[in-house]
Amino acid sequence: MSDTPFGFGLPPEEPENGDEGKKKDQQSGGGQGPANPFGFGSPGAGGPGADNPLAAMFGSMNPNDLGAAFQQLGQMLSYEGGPVNWDMAKQIARQTVSQGTQDGTKDASVGPGERSAVEEAVRLADLWLDDATSLPSGAGSAVAWSRAEWVEATLPVWKELVDPVAERVGAAMGDVLPEEMQAMAGPLIGMMRSMGGAMFGTQIGQAVGVLAGEVVGSTDIGLPLGPTGKAALLPLNMAAFGKDLGIPEEEVRLYLALREAAHQRLFAHVPWLRSHLFGAVEGYARGIKVDTAKLEDVVGQFDPQNPEELQQALQQGMFQPEDTPEQKAALARLETALALVEGWVDAVVHAAAKPRLSSADALRETLRRRRATGGPAEQTFATLIGLELRPRRLRDASRLWASLTDARGVDGRDGLWAHPDMLPTASDLDDPDGFVHREQLDFSELDKMLGEAASADLTKDEDDGKGDDGKGDTAE
Repeated sequence: MSDTPFGFGLPPEEPENGDEGKKKDQQSGGGQGPANPFGFGSPGAGGPGADNPLAAMFGSMNPNDLGAAFQQLGQMLSYEGGPVNWDMAKQIARQTVSQGTQDGTKDASVGPGERSAVEEAVRLADLWLDDATSLPSGAGSAVAWSRAEWVEATLPVWKELVDPVAERVGAAMGDVLPEEMQAMAGPLIGMMRSMGGAMFGTQIGQAVGVLAGEVVGSTDIGLPLGPTGKAALLPLNMAAFGKDLGIPEEEVRLYLALREAAHQRLFAHVPWLRSHLFGAVEGYARGIKVDTAKLEDVVGQFDPQNPEELQQALQQGMFQPEDTPEQKAALARLETALALVEGWVDAVVHAAAKPRLSSADALRETLRRRRATGGPAEQTFATLIGLELRPRRLRDASRLWASLTDARGVDGRDGLWAHPDMLPTASDLDDPDGFVHREQLDFSELDKMLGEAASADLTKDEDDGKGDDGKGDTAE
């Protein structure tokens, strides 16, 4: 995960000719990483051009690097799109993926054998899930993605998640100027908002690129990041996940396929769920305020010769959730909704896997600990929208769904997804037994009353259409 939430730095390109390229890159001043945006050289004490800011910034670069830096800077300042420069985000995400993960694993195209293995695993997982849930299969197809393919497929959903918060940051960057100056500073405000879009685009690109090296499917954060009805797994990342577990690769693949297929069932057959979750994210984002005092100080003291200072200042945190009852309620709704999704998947997958996989308990606990220790999904989510999920809610929700299965059966448990008002609340997660054994709402009498009322209205309408003789108003 990147440590520079609003960093400008692009990941260094991997030299095509190995060590020779690395030496050449060091000599040319390139490949300096996120802390030195665009490869600008830092002025050294007594170094060449120390008295000339431009020479100090650019003097160590060769003409090709200098041209590329100005091109990138021009793209940043000329951006006129939405609150996030998504073209830049995509470019940086792809570059981050191309660098490989910290363990040295490089991205690779998925071979026919891996694709076939994923398709078979998802097909078998769907068969096992038929016994564990009343929701039918939601995966119309199963695909095996490379990391780069995951980036391409998920960026549209990241846009939905991040834009609400980025809108607020973009507006705040225009508000740091005194009101009397804003009317005269149109171009400057536009430039600042372009910089804001680039800052978000850079951070999102880095975060998504790093996340692509960790995720095993399209639903790792409990949200549907991929196309509807498409179960997706990443063979390279699944292999890395199971590397040191001492569990057969086939079992790891099957367990992760169960989780992906279970998510697909839920999102496919609970039509309101996706909009409910994304609406909760947006509702929480509306209550986020930007620390404009900090932003004003950062912008006012910005030294173009030391752009890393901007990164260091911004990475300390720009988001301040409003301390209001409305914002606390929005946070509770979002955390509860995500916990219910993940808890249901955890309970259903365990029910399907336990009788069939000897490693089911170990894999379940490994995934739970991955979330509880602040895995990449939680960190990315927290960085991008200012929200840190509480992993303890997942265990609470899983216990609640398991208890519901025991008390009401599979159909009774899954029937709660019929409407958001029927789902457990945050307080119910604190008292799962209380919710499970609470008297169930019986809608049959209400349905009967509504049906009788509709029949009475229909009879009345028919009577109104007849004459006094009961034969209707026929023409003489």
